[in-house]
Amino acid sequence: MKDLHHLSAAEMGRALDDKRVSSVELTKHLLARVAAHEHLGAFLCVDDTAALQQAQAADQRRAAGERGALLGVPLAHKDIFVTQGLPTTAGSKMLGDYRSPFDATVVHKLTQAGLVTLGKLNCDEFAMGSSNENSAFKPVKNPWDASRVPGGSSGGSAAAVAARLVPAATGTDTGGSIRQPASFTGITGIKPTYGRCSRYGMIAFASSLDQAGPLAHSAEDCALLLNTMSGFDERDATSAQESVPDFAAALGQARAGATAAQPLKGLRIGLPGEFFPAALAADVNGAVRAALAEFEKLGATLVDVSLPRTELSIPVYYIIAPAEASSNLSRFDGVRYGHRAKHYTDLLDMYKKSRAEGFGPEVKRRIMIGTYVLSHGYYDAYYLQAQKLRRMIADDFQACFTQCDLIAGPVAPTVAWKLGDKSDDPVANYLADIFTLPASLAGLPGMSLPAGFATQTDGASMPVGLQLIGNYFQEAQLLHAAHAFQQATDWHARTPAGF
Repeated sequence: MKDLHHLSAAEMGRALDDKRVSSVELTKHLLARVAAHEHLGAFLCVDDTAALQQAQAADQRRAAGERGALLGVPLAHKDIFVTQGLPTTAGSKMLGDYRSPFDATVVHKLTQAGLVTLGKLNCDEFAMGSSNENSAFKPVKNPWDASRVPGGSSGGSAAAVAARLVPAATGTDTGGSIRQPASFTGITGIKPTYGRCSRYGMIAFASSLDQAGPLAHSAEDCALLLNTMSGFDERDATSAQESVPDFAAALGQARAGATAAQPLKGLRIGLPGEFFPAALAADVNGAVRAALAEFEKLGATLVDVSLPRTELSIPVYYIIAPAEASSNLSRFDGVRYGHRAKHYTDLLDMYKKSRAEGFGPEVKRRIMIGTYVLSHGYYDAYYLQAQKLRRMIADDFQACFTQCDLIAGPVAPTVAWKLGDKSDDPVANYLADIFTLPASLAGLPGMSLPAGFATQTDGASMPVGLQLIGNYFQEAQLLHAAHAFQQATDWHARTPAGF
């Protein structure tokens, strides 16, 4: 058997099924790797004792005859999901000492399925960022090049999976925070349709956009995790009452007219011209075009389509998301939980000082923007107009889906940039989300899969991700197409040097 940490989540499940390894062995092995690679900054907390107890319980369940594709497989959670018994900080000093009395629904579902939680993963503060440099505790480094960012806000999740510290991790995607870090670190990540996974216990940034999803090595891993994470939750008012198909079983279902050589025969993939602008980095364009040529070999047909309001997605998102953040983060006032200033004169002074001390610069920036666009005299001019444009962006996608089954393009205009390169220019960070924001605003499912590498001027060879976007609740079709691509290529199996 190859080194345990090189096994995918699905392979670990099969090894456990065949009794080639125990959950305790897997857990000990990965805990040792987490400790050996602290320099990446991926983990904010690790609980060896609790993890080994969960692993022992998983082994006992298997010994009693229970089976499960992921029973006993270790993973870790983005520190935006509340977890009983572990700190939950959302990457912020505001929640530096917070411990939740309950588990988020996604955490509960995965724990019930027998997955072993190693710890909590670093993220941009309150999930606000595209580089994981906005964490209040430490930045996360990209395993492919430690001088570069891993993407954000789920950068800790992506880095941990890419470095083979865990086979899979949870993440959240508000404007691309699963897909972009997956692209930057050469792994697979999927943002399901808004409402597919419960948001209960997920610390809110922008409630109409936030969605949980998995990051892992392959589409097969993501399908297995999504099987467990999905489903209606009555505690989440935005949870969709949609039946959950067996995503893993759908991976092998043949399309009508498909053959072994062309499993995607009949699949129409739309290529929006707006996703391939002149400003797109040539090396990213080359890798994406080569991946699309592989889809053609697998039987897919490429169709030119248009998403004319793509450029408007940035101003629309950066009005709506900060507005919702302004409202959601008003609960952090130093009264009930979270950071409270030590010295203040009265209640109002306590509010001001607690929030000034507890929030970082990017969170303050977005709260200020959001409060402004919601204020009297500006609500109609900004927020209301942004919501109207959001509907138009969603309509553009529906027009495309009359011509194609999936939409494809790059995840980001460039590969991962150097740590600090965009720290002083928040707008440059925002512009990096141009290709991921439209699907988020429309609430559509989207995923990133490794599509190649781009050599940089400093000699670094950095991963490039291909984005696939599907229609509402069509995650099975997305995963099927991604799986077929990964059966024919090995980009997803590449490992950073030293890991």
